[in-house]
Amino acid sequence: MTAGPAAATRPRNRKQLIVEAAGQVFSERGYHAASMEEIAAGVGISAAALYRHFPNKYALFAECADVMVDRLVAAVDESPPDASLREVLAAVTRVTAAHRASGGLYRWEARYLERADRRLLRSKFAHVVSRVAEMVRREHPLPDERLRAVAALGAIGSITMHHSSIGQRRAEELLLASAMGVAGTDPAAAAGSARLVELPAQPVPRTRPAEILAAAVPLFARDGFATVTTAQIGQAAGLAPSAIYRHYPGKVDILVAACLQAAGLLAQAVDRSLHRAADPRQAVVALAAAYVAYSFEHNALTSVAEAEAAGLPADLRRPLIVAQREHIAVWEQQVRRVRPELDPRQARLLVHAGFGVVVEAGRALRWQDAPGHRDAVTALVIGALTR
Repeated sequence: MTAGPAAATRPRNRKQLIVEAAGQVFSERGYHAASMEEIAAGVGISAAALYRHFPNKYALFAECADVMVDRLVAAVDESPPDASLREVLAAVTRVTAAHRASGGLYRWEARYLERADRRLLRSKFAHVVSRVAEMVRREHPLPDERLRAVAALGAIGSITMHHSSIGQRRAEELLLASAMGVAGTDPAAAAGSARLVELPAQPVPRTRPAEILAAAVPLFARDGFATVTTAQIGQAAGLAPSAIYRHYPGKVDILVAACLQAAGLLAQAVDRSLHRAADPRQAVVALAAAYVAYSFEHNALTSVAEAEAAGLPADLRRPLIVAQREHIAVWEQQVRRVRPELDPRQARLLVHAGFGVVVEAGRALRWQDAPGHRDAVTALVIGALTR
């Protein structure tokens, strides 16, 4: 008896293809919005065939998160003992850029992992950070080598969080240079940059919709939009769940309001801070300081906007995309004034690298607004953009 056509043509690396396709779907749509049917269609197989490899969506999700971090571990562990920091970061950059579509999974969606899986993921990433930090300390003996290592990896990982079109080789060159700039930056280099920042006041909820929004944002940030119920939001706001629908048609409308509020506050912070800049370089410092201050001040709001906006329906996401593009255009203009050799796409790539620095360095500092933290992260962002 001979095997049928399906068996004859079945690729040997089907499980790897499934993980790649699933990582992309999870990264783009979020864990809860992704379906096994959608992932199977991306591989060109039936859902039944997919379940022969993975018993459920969670098992596939956990495998995707683990595979990406394992690639980073391999990139640093397989480097020769005498490898330079540049060589190790280049290896990390190649791996990250090659898996750009699925590589962002661990940054936001990993919060949906079960505790044991999340702990394992963190320990692997901590190993990568420790190896990079050793080299940072050896080649750039400045304070806070671990923070600089985390921030450098954040610059590299930023390519997984946007869709800016640029050739892979040039992207790798720019990201590597950005990461090296971060690694060699003294965190005290931007001391006093706060004087360039004028943040808008923290919104005070004076209306019922604003109270609902203020109650929902911390829940979305802690537990993820998909797992928070209107009953939980109502309890936090001191309302019956049915009362919420008098102000928001559905839970997704609360999320949209949160994302729009985040975009509005950031735009105000940028406008006010740029007015204080006297020249192009100071404008870049002002942008960096304002973005960092805003991220520390409104951490729950920004994390919700960054983690959840991609999962919104296209029509609801459109105004957020417009606001983000306008914001990045401001950065792009100022960065190119300081670095005229960059074209618009290259400048945008570096701007996103700066954002990646803020996310990872802020997390490493647990967003604790202690003296010097804002200045340190601002210095690392400037290092990512201007070195």
